[in-house]
Amino acid sequence: MTDASVTSSSYSTYNHPEFGDYFALLKPRVMSLVIFTASVGLFVAPKGVHPILAFASILFIAIGAGASGALNMWWDADIDSVMKRTSERPIPGGRVSPSEARNLGLWLSVFSVGMLAITANFLSAALLAFTIFFYAVVYTMWLKRWTPQNIVIGGAAGAFPPMIGWVAATGGVSVESVLMFALIFMWTPPHFWALALFMNDDYSKAGVPMLTVTHGKKSTRLHILIYSVLLAPLALSLAFTELGGPIYFLTALSLNGWFLLGAYRLFNSSEINAILQKYSREKTFFFFSILYLFAHFLALLIEASIDFTFINWPVFI
Repeated sequence: MTDASVTSSSYSTYNHPEFGDYFALLKPRVMSLVIFTASVGLFVAPKGVHPILAFASILFIAIGAGASGALNMWWDADIDSVMKRTSERPIPGGRVSPSEARNLGLWLSVFSVGMLAITANFLSAALLAFTIFFYAVVYTMWLKRWTPQNIVIGGAAGAFPPMIGWVAATGGVSVESVLMFALIFMWTPPHFWALALFMNDDYSKAGVPMLTVTHGKKSTRLHILIYSVLLAPLALSLAFTELGGPIYFLTALSLNGWFLLGAYRLFNSSEINAILQKYSREKTFFFFSILYLFAHFLALLIEASIDFTFINWPVFI
């Protein structure tokens, strides 16, 4: 983002912002996924947490996620203004000034990290601080505009919440928290590349080097298939940890079967057919991928809520 893109609009241009405009800066849809995965990470942890402290921890993790979203919108205002999907966000829509978004993001970052340190522990607060930095600086200010691997590396920011929730409860990192992180990390590229397949014109117009822009859609379809193949055993491996069990195993087995089938169909789909079908397969895969991630973490939550010790489920990891 150029300095001109931030300073060219004076505050007087942004008239009477409402609470909803400031809330939109926090990316509530993304924040809802953060809340859910962080909650699962906290509640499936082997150490119990007082309900009030658990609620407070999740709240501050969510605020931290919102802070990074506000900083992202501040820096990406120039990109958002030319992309159809984002042109009505608070800053390009003329409802909130860039400086307000930046200040909100900075203040909420400090507040959320400080309060999580008080509520939970310093390690979880440090991980939250690193996540905000990684998303707002490493991904938003650097990777997004520099490399087609932006979403691969940058996906780490969205993968940290369940680990932060786990650490808030236990005070340490374990193989289970690493695998939850890895599940989201490996899921992120095919999820966003599917979006890029039918939103490619937006990314190209904005000059964002998404894989579809730099390497073409055929290469992107191949990458989606490769990452989906790598994702499947990683998702299934969680079934054979202390968090796993029959419900998670059957959920992961069925969902990854459908995910692989969808990725294979995308790979075999020509661009001409995709256009004729108005990218219906790509859109279906994208929305299914959201269900895919939600269902995996829901299965982990169910496993933690039901006693399956009588089954003697194997644990290898």
